[in-house]
Amino acid sequence: MVLDRFIDTLLAQKGYSVHTSRAYRSDILGFIRFVLNDESSDAALCQKSFLPLVNTLDTTAIRNYLACLVKSGKTKRTMARKLSSLKAFFDYLLQSGQIRVNPADTVPFPKLEKTIPRFLSVDDIFYLLDSIKSDTWFDKRNLAMFETFYSTGMRVSEMEGLNIEHIDFKRQMIRVFGKGSKERVVPVGKRALTAIEEYRRSLKENFIPVFVNKVFSRLSSRSIRRILDKTVRECQLNIPVSPHTLRHSFATHMLDSGADLRGIQEILGHVSLSTTQVYTHVSMDRLMQVYDKSHPRS
Repeated sequence: MVLDRFIDTLLAQKGYSVHTSRAYRSDILGFIRFVLNDESSDAALCQKSFLPLVNTLDTTAIRNYLACLVKSGKTKRTMARKLSSLKAFFDYLLQSGQIRVNPADTVPFPKLEKTIPRFLSVDDIFYLLDSIKSDTWFDKRNLAMFETFYSTGMRVSEMEGLNIEHIDFKRQMIRVFGKGSKERVVPVGKRALTAIEEYRRSLKENFIPVFVNKVFSRLSSRSIRRILDKTVRECQLNIPVSPHTLRHSFATHMLDSGADLRGIQEILGHVSLSTTQVYTHVSMDRLMQVYDKSHPRS
C-alpha cells in the first residue's frame, strides 16, 4: 500500500530510524482515521483507498485536524511533529504523481517555546559514573556505555548502532552515524576508551556491536534507557536522568569550560547552529546566578 511504500522510502532513501519511521506511520494513520471518521485498526485502515479523499482535502481539513489535537490536550511540540509527518507524506504523494497538491504545504507550524535542556552538574555526573561497579561484564558494559555517553555527547540511537570498527582507540576518535545516516567523527576521552577496552576484554568473543545484551546481540535503545533508569535508582541520585540528559550535560559542561559553540555543534551533529545555541542560555543562566550571588552591587 501507499503508506508502506512511503515508510520504506524513509528507511531506505532518507536513512530514518525504525523508531522515527514508526512515529511517521502512526501520525499519518491518526490523520486518516480523523478525516475518514473511521476507528478501524491500523491494518484495516491501510487496506482502504484514501487517495481520492486526499485529493479533495485543503488547508481547512488540516487546520481542523490540528484544532482537534488542541482540544484533546496535545502539546505544540506533538502537533508540530504530526504536521511534519503529514507534510512529508503529502510531498511524497505529490512527487509520485498520486495527488495534485499538498494540502498541508501552506499550513504553518505552531510556534514552539524553546525549553532549557535538563542537565546534571559535574558532581552529579561523577557521582553517577563512580557508583557503577565493575564486578561482572554487565557492570563493565554499563560503565563503558555511560562513560562514552558523557565523553562524546552521542544520541542513544547512535550508541545502539555503534560497532567496534567505528572506534579508533589510537587516535581517540569515534565514527558516528547520526540522523539520516549522516556520518561524523567525534573525539572520545581516555577514561571512556579504557572502560570500553576493559569491558570488551571481559567478553569471550569479539562481537561487532560494541554494546551487547545477555544473548550477545545488539543492545537496543529501549534497553539502554532501562539500564540507565536502574543505575540511577541504585545510586539514589533522585534526579530524572535519560540518555539525552547525559548528552545535554556533555554539551553544557563543554561550553562552561570554554569550548567553541561551533565545535560543539559539529560534535553533537546538529545541522543548525541555532539548535546548539540553546546551551548558551543554560550557561548564561548559570553565569547570572553566579553574578547575582557574587557582585557587591548586583
